[in-house]
Amino acid sequence: MKTLITGGTVVSSTGRSAADVLIDGETIAALVAPGSTALGVDLASHVDRVIDARGKYVIPGGIDAHTHMEMPFGGTSASDTFETGTRAAAWGGTTSIVDFVVQYAGENPLEQYARWHDKAAGNCAIDYGFHQILSDVQDSSLHAMDELVAEGVTSFKLFMAYKGVFLSDDGQIVRAMQKAASNGSMIMMHAENGSVIDLLVQQSLARGETDPIYHGLTRPWQAEAEATHRAIMLANLTGAPLYVVHVSAKQAAEQIAQARDTGQNVFGETCPQYLYLSLEEQLGAPGFEGAKWVCSTPLRSRAEGHQDHMWRALRTNDLQLVSTDHCPFCMTQKQLGLGDFSKIPNGIGSVEHRMDLLYQGVVSGQISLERWVEICSTTPARMFGMYGRKGVLAPGADADVVVYDPAGHTSIGLGKTHHMNMDYSAWEGYEIDGHVDTVLSRGEVVVDGGQFHGRAGHGRYIRRELSQYLI
Repeated sequence: MKTLITGGTVVSSTGRSAADVLIDGETIAALVAPGSTALGVDLASHVDRVIDARGKYVIPGGIDAHTHMEMPFGGTSASDTFETGTRAAAWGGTTSIVDFVVQYAGENPLEQYARWHDKAAGNCAIDYGFHQILSDVQDSSLHAMDELVAEGVTSFKLFMAYKGVFLSDDGQIVRAMQKAASNGSMIMMHAENGSVIDLLVQQSLARGETDPIYHGLTRPWQAEAEATHRAIMLANLTGAPLYVVHVSAKQAAEQIAQARDTGQNVFGETCPQYLYLSLEEQLGAPGFEGAKWVCSTPLRSRAEGHQDHMWRALRTNDLQLVSTDHCPFCMTQKQLGLGDFSKIPNGIGSVEHRMDLLYQGVVSGQISLERWVEICSTTPARMFGMYGRKGVLAPGADADVVVYDPAGHTSIGLGKTHHMNMDYSAWEGYEIDGHVDTVLSRGEVVVDGGQFHGRAGHGRYIRRELSQYLI
């Protein structure tokens, strides 16, 4: 099938222009001047479908490089399946995700990789790739890293927190980084000082401080900044590229900026919750309500200026992109921590709302239109070895396209635009000056006219290359 998206403003990470987008099957065939006959024909009369994008932006589909569908955690599992989560992502203009294969201590990473393929295959509405979590760094897991790179899993996540579950000590981290330096893969780091946090949690509970706000107060910015600095030093020692996930503290972002200023391959992401939400307003909500916003790293104090700093770091490229760390739980699951904040499953659901929430940053003047496309699509594709196929509107690229209406409006919340498998919304009541109108995944219309037209099984596995973002 041939499709022509006509009359819109094509926006890339480097500029915008009036252009029509010709799609042939699953890929983009050409970008041409509006109404052009440069290809020798009147295109609109020689295609199967015309999408009118007048007055709208035409952008590459969003890429959420940090999701956790069906992730087992704390005696339960994330509430979104690969089917429900990717459907919700499509509603919000995201056409690719990179999810995390989970390996607990004693498990074989390759077997877990196969298990995640079983979960995702035939169930995804959009394309998907995998990172690999390593919680058991030993000879067998280091060998598995080479095998996984050959399978298109070119990034490996380690944790400096969650003792007995995910935590790796510094020696294990160095071994994994040495392997990454040799095979070209990326090390991703959950950077929090777990030993300090565990102590503060124990002390807080002993004092009878059990409400959700203490989740944030026992994970102070110092624990994040220290671990971020330590991870940077270990990456410097080994020469491995380092990507710090879900940066929430301005002091941690400053550590990343300083390393980048010296030319080190260090990168950072933040998430919508760290741009908009706060410890005081959300985690500090009355009673158990704050459990809705328990995630790690935690929401930070607005009074200390963390949110403003995250926006500034995105403008200056001290942080490179925005992912969601989408790990949703229903309130019935969050209630596992009623009376003990340390047992609240950690996670916020945002995969459906990232593109809209970041576009509101364009409206408010926090970022430019081009930077919106860059941090939501182009940089994730480059960072994780998908660029050329994903993250760009160019001949030969996958036809992952979003038609976005800047004159539209999106009301976020249950019964409005909420399609995630959750019984509440962390973004209830947010109003966005913009709207996702049409979404195409590899040339197939999956969302249009307020209706979902996609299907489970359309999404394909993305075999990723090595990072295309290294200095």
